[in-house]
Amino acid sequence: MLGESFETLLVEESAAREGQAPRVHVSLNRPEVRNAIDQQMVDELHEVCDALEREPRVLIISGCDSPSGPVFASGADIAQLRERGRADALRGINSNVFVRVAALPMPVIAALDGYVLGGGAELAYAADFRLATPAVKIGNPETGLGIMAAAGATWRLRELVGEAVAKEMLLAGRVLGAEEARALHLVTEVHESADLIAAAHALADRIGKQDPLAVRITKSVFHSPPEAHPVIDQIAQAVLFESEAKFERMDAFLERRGARR
Repeated sequence: MLGESFETLLVEESAAREGQAPRVHVSLNRPEVRNAIDQQMVDELHEVCDALEREPRVLIISGCDSPSGPVFASGADIAQLRERGRADALRGINSNVFVRVAALPMPVIAALDGYVLGGGAELAYAADFRLATPAVKIGNPETGLGIMAAAGATWRLRELVGEAVAKEMLLAGRVLGAEEARALHLVTEVHESADLIAAAHALADRIGKQDPLAVRITKSVFHSPPEAHPVIDQIAQAVLFESEAKFERMDAFLERRGARR
């Protein structure tokens, strides 16, 4: 079972049920350091990606509560960052795993509570959906520590919130609250802490009502470079036009419409 030997992640796997997508819920589990992302957590996230690349499922990522309260991830582990040098930077320790998370075949939902900072924010940016609680504080304070946000924020954040706000966050240390993040469409929903995981599962259920192959192909086409369109859209649609699910779902739609007449 995935995650049986993990120390920094808690993993809950749910099998497919009618109308519901199979899913994996991963909780970042280093509460004593506010779920700071260290090398072991990166290694374990790679194992999760291995499993989800082989058997595509919706992924929900959240954080375990720390002794000081709810938290998604307070950033990368500063003690480890302090000792890293140029060779470590060139290895892309965090950025490589976040690229894999972003490229997973099925959607990724980040359920955010409390601090979502530094590497924790960059992990959230790699998700397809971000849900928040009113307690969320999300930002990239790396320049205050003499480094930069080098695991995706410098290019993902501009796409998510626009250049002006991205520069404020990256260059001036601006941290967004939940309502600011929702106004900027960085998060799509805000829920009370007690309701956050249920909301993430409800979103996964809505995804589960769609055809899995259509979801996978749509996600892949969505993230294709601009110059690939419209050819890639047409090729992808050609595949889906021949799928069994297309005929089954369209026949069911036509039958329902006929029954209403």
